[in-house]
Amino acid sequence: MDKINLVVVLFSVCVVPAIVTAHFAGDPFLVKGCVYCDSCRCGFETDVTKYMPSAKVRIECRDRDSAKLTYTQEAVTDESGCYSAVVQSDRGEDFCDAVLVKSSDDECSVPNAGRDRARVILTRNNGMTDNVRYANNMGFLKNIPLSNCAQILHKYQIIDN
Repeated sequence: MDKINLVVVLFSVCVVPAIVTAHFAGDPFLVKGCVYCDSCRCGFETDVTKYMPSAKVRIECRDRDSAKLTYTQEAVTDESGCYSAVVQSDRGEDFCDAVLVKSSDDECSVPNAGRDRARVILTRNNGMTDNVRYANNMGFLKNIPLSNCAQILHKYQIIDN
């Protein structure tokens, strides 16, 4: 009976985790996010923010030690300004970012520093079980701010009268 118990324990400890890992390793990740035009050049989304269809975004993964690019995947935003990018493999040894590539609007084409990339965790080794990963929204700055931006910023208590 002791040998049977030993076999059951070894099976439980070695084989079951390998089967579970192999099952999840084949499931791709889906990275989702949106791209906007910062109409008032204030550095964040407001009531007058417009989301940008046909903007290009890239998922970039780099080795944690060397920072060498190990994976890229491009996506284009839909009519609502949001994108979905499929990443086929676990990127646990990398750090990955969604990065702005190209605006679809010549009047709003300067990437907003600090809002031009969003870190995305693409591993299952962290307790997250869902295959969908959400990136923070990223934005371009409008070349010429809207005429009503002072009222907008006042509403957010950014500027005084």
